[in-house]
Order: sequence, then C-alpha cells, then structure tokens
Amino acid sequence: MTEKTFSQAELAEFDGSNGKKAYVAIDGVVYDVTDVKAWSEGKHHGQTAGKDLSAVIVKAPHKKSVLAKLPVVGKYTG
Repeated sequence: MTEKTFSQAELAEFDGSNGKKAYVAIDGVVYDVTDVKAWSEGKHHGQTAGKDLSAVIVKAPHKKSVLAKLPVVGKYTG
C-alpha cells in the first residue's frame, strides 16, 4: 500500500467536524487524532484538526512526546 500524501487542501478536509476523521500534520507527517479524547470534535486547546501544527506543538507542555502514540496516516506536502 502506498503512503498517502496530503496537500494543504486535502488535510483541511480532515478537521474532525460532523463525524469526519481528525488529522494533524507535524514536521511533514500526518497523524490521526480522531480517537484521542482531548481532540473531541477535532478541537484541542484552541487548535483545530486539519492543519499543520508543527509550530504550535513545540510550545505545548508535552512537546512532541505524544506523537509516538498516534497512528501515522501519511505525509504532508503543504
């Protein structure tokens, strides 16, 4: 199976709203946060799924430590 590559427009479709999957991009990798309780409805501490959050995660208390627990669904090209 080939890995999916997401453009900015394609990633934006996965914002977690109305039952959609919730994906976020960090450093060129797309992660599925759909089943993460803290990402209910695609929102988490003022952030919204469907975006590149590379600049945001480095400011979070947990930094990138949470990424190892998330399923990778593809690559982000921006």
